[in-house]
Amino acid sequence: MKIGVPKEIKNQEYRVGMTPTSVRELVLHGHDVVVQSDCGHAIGLEDSDYRTAGATVVETAEDVFTAADLIVKVKEPLAQEMPLLREGQVLFTYLHLAPDPDLTRKLRDTGCIAVAYETVTDNRGGLPLLAPMSEVAGRMAIQAGAHCLELRQGGRGTLLSGVPGVPVGKVCVLGGGVVGTNSARMAMGLEASVTVVDISLSRLYDLDLQFGPTLNTIYSTRDAVEQLVTEADLVVGAVLVPGAAAPKLVTEDMVRGMKRGSVIVDVAIDQGGCMETSRPTTHTEPTYVEHGVVHYCVTNMPGAVARTSTFALNNATLPFIVSLADKGVKGAMEEDAHLLNGLNVFKGCITYEAVARDTGEEFVAPLDALAA
Repeated sequence: MKIGVPKEIKNQEYRVGMTPTSVRELVLHGHDVVVQSDCGHAIGLEDSDYRTAGATVVETAEDVFTAADLIVKVKEPLAQEMPLLREGQVLFTYLHLAPDPDLTRKLRDTGCIAVAYETVTDNRGGLPLLAPMSEVAGRMAIQAGAHCLELRQGGRGTLLSGVPGVPVGKVCVLGGGVVGTNSARMAMGLEASVTVVDISLSRLYDLDLQFGPTLNTIYSTRDAVEQLVTEADLVVGAVLVPGAAAPKLVTEDMVRGMKRGSVIVDVAIDQGGCMETSRPTTHTEPTYVEHGVVHYCVTNMPGAVARTSTFALNNATLPFIVSLADKGVKGAMEEDAHLLNGLNVFKGCITYEAVARDTGEEFVAPLDALAA
């Protein structure tokens, strides 16, 4: 199979779909890999590295899309990339379609086969291709939030760790999954007062066992969220419903009740955000102020640490790329139900139920689509 790796064009996005190490593995499996020139230059992966690994380096994204049967990316295709997709071509990347009906329709109309990293599952009920970026984003959330709390950034001038004789900052983490756990870990490392809110008692129990009395765990109710959010210096939105739009846990009235200069970091913004006041931002202009509260809602947070993120992502995606290339889409998905869960669009059909529901499209069961 011919596999293509284009350069990412989203604002300040320097991650790359495949490293030279990943390319070499695919070449050893007998596949051809086409890479766009300078796709990894920003993070120290040079064209010469890709050529040594066995890839063909071409100049333009159009050259990549034209040559390849399987396109491996990091972020969803933007408007200028959409015309490059063709019927039957496989796209393997993060898609986050549920909050974006327009992108969903455009992908459907290309006739391509779109497989989303974020809905591939594993034997433990986890999301193995989302997890590494969730770890990065969760850790970055505290780093970004601490910076936004500085007065010059519009924050209230609070140091999360405090100093002797001065109270520490209060951090509220909404969601105890991978993002929430990593956020809590980082915030506790800064000696902040940290509370994680989740609707799963078993998850709260696990967090309590993991972190002990240094972490507060609270069951999620409207009253609990309202109280904790309005008391917090930093709120991290870490809620995930796989493949679906994030629930709006924090209302606009709650944001109005927050302290002036407090900070929201909505990591769930890729899925629409879990705050009513959240709207997507970029690394160029990462924040805005609403009701006196600083909002950080960058849709590709891990792109800021693109080298670490690229290697972490490739470690997770490589086995699935090999499977798709070796067996073809139908063979790989009929053999692996977890990869099948990643199928969001198949030749004009929406094949992930939550995406179809949230975008108002007709749902076609993935196995039915493959059979047809």
